[in-house]
Amino acid sequence: QVQLVESGGGLVQAGGSLRLSCALSGLTFSSYGMGWFRQAPGKEREFVAGIGWNDKSTYYTDSVKGRFTISRDNPQNTVYLQMNSLKPEDTAVYYCAAEYLSTAHEMSVRRSVNYWGQGTQVTVSS
Repeated sequence: QVQLVESGGGLVQAGGSLRLSCALSGLTFSSYGMGWFRQAPGKEREFVAGIGWNDKSTYYTDSVKGRFTISRDNPQNTVYLQMNSLKPEDTAVYYCAAEYLSTAHEMSVRRSVNYWGQGTQVTVSS
């Protein structure tokens, strides 16, 4: 019954922008830290951005700082990833994740999380 559904991926030119959305259902959204991860073909899954369960912290991997912004709308049970100044190396499948009472930084170091979305493809061309 717990579902995480991502949307907003697609094809974009380098320098462009996309906004990913992840809608969560089946649990109390405000009690979960949320994160975005990505995985390119032949590479390991990589943490991108996290936001704490109490909505008081955010954390980003160095390669996206200043370009990506994570936010959450608790009444709508939705987390967003605004991606600006996209680069070809941002091309990957992006996954939404939820972990009970996790801080933003904790999302970056966990090997596993409670729940994963199905992923959405982001392709950046040059």
